[in-house]
This record gives sequence, structure tokens and C-alpha cells, in this order.
Amino acid sequence: MNKSLDIVIAQMNPVVGDLSGNVARMLAASESAGQKGDLVLFPELSLTGYSPGDLLHHPEFAEAVEQAESELLQGLPRDMAVVYGRPEYAADGIFNVARLACNGSVLAGYRKRLLPNYGVFDEERWFHAGDAVTIVDFGGFRLGLTICEDLWQPGPFEETVRAGADAVLNLSASPWALGKGPERIATYRERIAAAPAPLVSNNLLGGQDRLVFDGASLALNADGALALEAPAWEAGQFRLRLEGDSEGVRFRGGERAPELPEAGMCYRGAVLATRDYLEKNRAEGVLVGLSGGIDSALTLAIAHDAIGAEQVEAVMMPSRHTRRISLEYAREQAALLDVRYRELDIDEAVAALDKTAGEGFTGVAAENLQSRVRGLLLMGLSNQTGAMVLATGNKSELAVGYATLYGDMVGAFAPLCDVTKTRVFAMARWRNGQSPAIPEAVIQRAPSAELRADQYDTDSLPDYAVLDPLLEALTEDDLPIETLVAQGYEESLVRRVAGMIRASEYKRRQGPPGPRLSRRGLVGDRRYPVTNGFRGWNRSGKN
Repeated sequence: MNKSLDIVIAQMNPVVGDLSGNVARMLAASESAGQKGDLVLFPELSLTGYSPGDLLHHPEFAEAVEQAESELLQGLPRDMAVVYGRPEYAADGIFNVARLACNGSVLAGYRKRLLPNYGVFDEERWFHAGDAVTIVDFGGFRLGLTICEDLWQPGPFEETVRAGADAVLNLSASPWALGKGPERIATYRERIAAAPAPLVSNNLLGGQDRLVFDGASLALNADGALALEAPAWEAGQFRLRLEGDSEGVRFRGGERAPELPEAGMCYRGAVLATRDYLEKNRAEGVLVGLSGGIDSALTLAIAHDAIGAEQVEAVMMPSRHTRRISLEYAREQAALLDVRYRELDIDEAVAALDKTAGEGFTGVAAENLQSRVRGLLLMGLSNQTGAMVLATGNKSELAVGYATLYGDMVGAFAPLCDVTKTRVFAMARWRNGQSPAIPEAVIQRAPSAELRADQYDTDSLPDYAVLDPLLEALTEDDLPIETLVAQGYEESLVRRVAGMIRASEYKRRQGPPGPRLSRRGLVGDRRYPVTNGFRGWNRSGKN
């Protein structure tokens, strides 16, 4: 007998802790999905947002979760089923659960079995693990329920299929990082190869502090072929049909979003993360210290695309070391993006502070004083206007400490803090390929902090084409010195860079949050002590 079930993936951007707002978003998505008999699939912890963290331990939060679920069930269209995520408070602990509900009643529930506790994940701090398969008869099919990590390791998916599921529904909150899209597809195909069955996974969308979720929800058939690939970085409802007949069960009719290049994915991820951080924290606009260099230029473009030109102000703060061409480039970009622009000369302020110090500042102290005056002005303007400051530093600088505490590191959010310098250039070129946003000469010029005469980054650092792959090897892959020397790096260079990474750990702890876009961020993924007597990279690759 032929049968079918229409499934709508509601790719949504919840706000952590905004339970009533999340319910409203879910009800709006359900209404938009629009047909009786549909099943609407939401992402992991859709009711609360991912991850609520220690909010889960507050009794008031637990009460609010129950009230929100009640509002959701009462407000859903009749005869429309939903699968959604929430925390479940039970006598034996808190569980991360998926529930299937229809007509005001919960028909089935599933407790997440595999709790990730590595990298950016810390779920064992908050949740207990479930221990049972859940399969529910609905719409003529036996539907298995799973949650995120249950697909990333062998076990729950295969056991669900072998227990008789015709298809598996997965609620996910899988944060994006470089290479994550192909990795997801490959991992899901591994599960399906071990236990063939159609699989649909709704992945969370949106920025949450240091994490950014790309959506890009997926449906695959039992042969591993993609049946649906929702677009990254976009909310929406995406429909496909589950069909069954004598030949088996399969998905049909799903869309296939076009792929973006790596630089485009990084750029759009940074834009979404910045927009969500500013809007979800109710920022009254944004300030960017514009220098005429590539990092601040890309940050300004991101701010413009995130919240619009009318909410963005660029502040150029020249000193006697600022090249005239830098002023021209800053003015050109501000005009190009039609953002507000002001110039504040810092020479008098620097001279006054230098005089106050008595003997005055020299060397690096004098250079950093300029950066700190700029930071002071930006934060003063932030206090005055209510606008948030975006820090403009990149991952290469932060990794080796080529950044000034209380200077260029000030701000509420740092869109490029997990983007290497070489990738900054790639993102800028990609953005300009969409429409002009950054003067081409800014992309072409040699990087410089302009804190002393004729200064260039290469005075203090290896060329970024050499430094960035080495940084990735040390901070993302944990490769030991012997391996890197065998790959052709000079041992003295490896030890020097490793020492700079170690010595600047305390700086990174004091920097603003920003989106994790690489495979392993400098903060959160890496958890090295600031006070650290170890002085080398040993054979196991640990600093």
C-alpha cells in the first residue's frame, strides 16, 4: 500500500532564554508551513535556544520551560504535528529531549543518548544521558527520533533503524566551522551505510556568543543520496515528502541549495554571528575603528551587511605615524558603504599622557599608548551613544599576541578573532565580488599597525603566508615540533611562534568574544593554563 507524509524543516534562529519569543517563532513557522497532515521538524532545544548553559539550573527557568511548552501545544494548528526540542526536568536529572506532539498532546519523547563533552561542548555539565530508542507510529510510518550527537558517533542511529524505524528524524545544533558541511554529509552517510534508512536532520541557525550555527539542514535517502540540502545562513521552511511502497521508503521533492566557497561561508557566518550578537543584545548601533587597513575594512563591511549602513559609524583616529593614504582609504570606504564617518586626531592626547608619565614612553610602550588612546576614545563614544564597539583583530595577531590589551582589543564583539590573516584577504576578495565594499588598494597594501614610522607587520612577524599554516598546525592540529621541522619549517621559527602563542594566552582571556569559524578556536576549544611552566611542544603535541 502506498503512503506518504509531508515533512517541513523549520530552519529557525531562536534566542537563548527567550522562551516566549521562541514559541512565537515556532508558531509562526508552523502557520507558514501550512497544510493539515504535515509534520514540522524543529532543531535541537528549539524551545530554549542552544545552549542555555547554567540557566538550566534555575528553578524559575524550569517553570518557564513548562509554561512555554504549554503555550506551544495550545497554539499549534489543528492536525499539524511538530517535533521540537526542550530540556526535560525529571527526578533523575535534566535531559535534552525531542518530543512529537499533535493536537495539544505529546505523543512521544526521546532523551538524547550521546552528550558531547569535547571542544566547545560541555553537555555533561548540564544533562544526563538517555538510554533508550524511541520509535513512534505516525502518518503510516514508524519514525525514529534522535538528537545531534546521536548521529556523530556509532550506536543510537543504527539501533533505532534496527529496532524498526522506517525513517529517522534528527534535531541538531551543530555549530559551523571550516569544512563542517562536507564532514556532516560524510558522517551521516557512515551511519546510513551501517543501517540503511532515510534520515532528515534540522540544524539550528544563528549566532550564540562564540558559536555560529549555519542551518544547512539535510535529508538523505537509504542509499546515502542527498534528497534535500537547505541553504546555509538562511531561515525558512523547506518541504519534502516521505513516501513508502512495496519497494521501500524514500524522500522526494527536497531542494538543493547552491554551495558557497569557503571564503563566502566564512564571511556570511561572520555577518550572521555579528548581527545576532548585536540584535539579540539590543545594541544601539555599532562603532568600528577604521584604520585604512584590511582588518578594519573587512570588519566595517561585515557590520554594514549585518545591521545596515544607518546603524554603523566608522571612526578614524590618525596619529603622526598614520600615512596620508590610510586617511584617503578610510574616507573612500566609508563613502562606498554610506556609513557615518568621523576623524579624531590622537596626537595631543598621546602627548598629554606621555607628559603625565614623566620620563615618557619609548619603544613598544609608546606604540601601545597610541592604540590604547584609540581604545579609550572608542569606549567613550560607546558609553555616550549606546553603540557597541567591534574589535577588528584577526586570529593570526591574537595567536601570537600582536595585539594591544585595552587598545585594539577593546570591544563587545570581535568578528574576525578566529579568522587568519590570509583568510581575511580571501573573505575581502569574496565580498568585493558580490558588490564593491572595500577599496581594492586596501586589499593590495602591505599590512601595518602604523604605530611608528615605516612600520610593517613583517618587521615583527613572519610573512602571513608562512605564519598562518604554522599557526593552524600548532593550534588546530597540535603537531609536535619534530613533525613541523620534517615538513620544512625551521626549528627556531617553530619554537619562536610556539612561545609567542603560549606567552599571549593571558591576552586572549581578556579579549571580547567572537564567532568560532575555524576547526579549533583559540578560546573555548583550547584550554591551556595562563600560568604554565612548560616551555616546549613535546612529542604528543601538547603545549
